[in-house]
Amino acid sequence: MRFRKHLELERGQKEINITPLVDMVFLLLLFFMLTSSFIVLPGIKINLPKAVTSEVIKEKNIVITISSENVIYLDERPITPSELTNFLESTVKKNDERPILIKADKDTQLGSVVKVWDICRKVGVFQINIATLQEVQ
Repeated sequence: MRFRKHLELERGQKEINITPLVDMVFLLLLFFMLTSSFIVLPGIKINLPKAVTSEVIKEKNIVITISSENVIYLDERPITPSELTNFLESTVKKNDERPILIKADKDTQLGSVVKVWDICRKVGVFQINIATLQEVQ
């Protein structure tokens, strides 16, 4: 079998057209970008303080979040202290015995945490926990 040393292109054509190649690469890129899933965690960005003696809580809690700007959130929606009081009073009336978990940013003012803690105790909730990160010794 004889091979030619130089492959001759069609008459009048001096170079290879790479447009279809670029089109296919673009379509593949588009396909992979549209079919891949990006994980976006919704929620309020807070930096929890670290504690060596923290424990893992496995029961369902009512989560109250306090951001570094001292904004209070209940189930990831902003809430005023009076609305928080009304919500907690209604849960106590329903005999909802879930404990409260306060997730406060480490840069939050202590007064905001104490205010939320005081609201909880005033309405009759005495199972109150503060969320922390476990620090490895």
